[in-house]
Amino acid sequence: MKSSPTIALVGNPNAGKSSLFNQLTGLRQKTGNFPGVTMDKKSGTWPIDAQYTATVIDLPGVYSIYPKSLDEQIVTDILANPAHPDYPDVSVVVVDASNLHRNLLLFTQVADLGVPTVLALNMLDVAHQQSKVVNSVRLAMSLGVPVVRINARTGEGVDLLKKAVLGQIQEPVLPGKLFFDPADEASGLIADTKTQYKLTNNYLALQYIIQHDGFSFLNQPQRKALDVIIQKHQFSETTFQAGETITRYKRIAAIVTEVVSDQRPANQPTWSQKLDRVLLHPVWGYAIFGFVLLLIFQAIFAWAQPFMDAIDSGVAWLNGQLKESLPAGPLTDLLTDGVLAGLGGILVFIPQIAFLFLLIALLEESGYMSRVMVIMDRIMRKFGLNGRSVVPLISGVACAVPAIMATRSIGTRRDRLITILVTPLMSCSARLPIYTILIALVVPSTRILGVFNLQGLALMGLYLLGLVSALLAAYVLKVLLRTKERGYFIMELPTFKLPRWNHVGLTVWESVRSFVWEAGRVILAISIVLWVVASYGPGNDMEEAEARVKQQNPTAASDALQDRIASERLEASYAGNFGHFIEPVIRPLGYDWKIGIALLSSFAAREVFVGTMSTIYSIGSGADEEGVTIRERLRQERNPETGEAMYTPALAWSLLIFYVFAMMCMSTLAATQRETKTWKWPAVQLVYMMALAYVTAFATYQLLK
Repeated sequence: MKSSPTIALVGNPNAGKSSLFNQLTGLRQKTGNFPGVTMDKKSGTWPIDAQYTATVIDLPGVYSIYPKSLDEQIVTDILANPAHPDYPDVSVVVVDASNLHRNLLLFTQVADLGVPTVLALNMLDVAHQQSKVVNSVRLAMSLGVPVVRINARTGEGVDLLKKAVLGQIQEPVLPGKLFFDPADEASGLIADTKTQYKLTNNYLALQYIIQHDGFSFLNQPQRKALDVIIQKHQFSETTFQAGETITRYKRIAAIVTEVVSDQRPANQPTWSQKLDRVLLHPVWGYAIFGFVLLLIFQAIFAWAQPFMDAIDSGVAWLNGQLKESLPAGPLTDLLTDGVLAGLGGILVFIPQIAFLFLLIALLEESGYMSRVMVIMDRIMRKFGLNGRSVVPLISGVACAVPAIMATRSIGTRRDRLITILVTPLMSCSARLPIYTILIALVVPSTRILGVFNLQGLALMGLYLLGLVSALLAAYVLKVLLRTKERGYFIMELPTFKLPRWNHVGLTVWESVRSFVWEAGRVILAISIVLWVVASYGPGNDMEEAEARVKQQNPTAASDALQDRIASERLEASYAGNFGHFIEPVIRPLGYDWKIGIALLSSFAAREVFVGTMSTIYSIGSGADEEGVTIRERLRQERNPETGEAMYTPALAWSLLIFYVFAMMCMSTLAATQRETKTWKWPAVQLVYMMALAYVTAFATYQLLK
């Protein structure tokens, strides 16, 4: 046996599989792709003992090995193919002890495939709350596999699980017979399939018959050969699969009756069901969700501000110290005005990003986010979206790229395509730095009714604008992309739970680390390039600009003269020339050439806008400006034509509206191309979002100026 076995975690959605994955792997996790597909794969290492360190793979949650979507297909592709790189040595099937009747269906299918299996009996505390007692010893005897009682939230039972898995690695124990043997009803079909494909497992042979069109490891001639076998035996896949499911549930019901004692009085609702009467109410449900959103955006401003101020001041102080300590020259300027100014423009927003992900994680951990998806389904259907579109749209608040990948759970092609096209309209975390810095410039931090911060209300308004625009765009696309396909939305509501703070902390850490790492790399590269093109110009243009300023202002004070020289040199640089080149296009929106440079640089990623502005204003300021934060620089910026503040409410709101709608993320376009397998739809996405952004920003500026 190899020293690094593969352990696959399999289970229904909301059974606690991902919680167990976090318990087993801790911070030893990584995210990659399953071989041959672009779907995310979460894996990590689990030290079992001195001899074995297992690779644990968290497979997507499924109710059955018969897939209904792309993300479910990967589970069957792995478990039905022993040659797959991720084929497990042991599968740990995590089941919800409070609902064994449904959860055991998947277990029996996995066990019948011949994979050495351990049954992890989770959520026993929930079963206890429902007055259910599960006899795990009797269950293990009935199923013929090791059964371990665990609590994935607290880690209880993990040591026993380790022993059970180790036993299956060293001496695999399989059930004495198949839970459902297809050869009992289709012996000739199974025999022909096993002979032609050299299979030894009857149930695996059945999967070849039923799922051969979806198996990625079968080639076209092999699929055609299976079609011949199906035709020879006049096999009806749908009828046989339905019969299999009914037979399995009958046998499962007999086992559950034997191993579970239910002492709860008939028709007595659980406390989760009592809460759902309010949270899923057609009126109060939406009111509570709106109030939760309001609290989130209020908290982002109120709680994060002290930390942001500390980081902002710290970066400004460090910049000033480096300029004083290091010898003057291009390298010092590159470090302070280029690299540090650019990175400082994004580091200052870490507290807000952290609080956003913290609050979202709390909603997910408690089980409330599932309720949000259910009540939002009612609205989605009116705009032509599948109820499953709720998951990607809500995920889009964090990042559009994984949200677009999450559309694989949507069964119908049209609904999936529409969801992909409108998801980037949801305000992602990359927009948050732009929103907060511009809102802080033009919206006073006064309180409404003594409780609600006006800046928080403005931020919430921008997020709601993104949601409304996504729904309206979906409605238009529904009219344009007509089809007879009908979508459906089925979700099992998890019970309410207290958040696990270690899991919440892990989620926040991973999210912030990913945001800073992805944004930081792009910003660092762009900041260096931007510093170069803003510090040098064609020919002697910059030197001539400096000489011209000195000649025109012979009696100016030293500080004012240095500011004027720095501004004129920036305008004469390569960046300034390019900014002036595009200025006629963006001038109707109220933007000058400096903002134009930031707009273009943020095509790589939206969050680059703030870092770019920080770099530009660092280069375009005099020597006396050391220690000044980016927000202060923006507030001090003057319109050269009027002499008044550059960032007026009209300009700031024009920029805010522009970034609500603009497609300023190359990664999102790449994700759309990967999911649609064509550049047509990314092009459509880019054109309609940029046109919408330009028109709405133009209207906003003209109305407010």
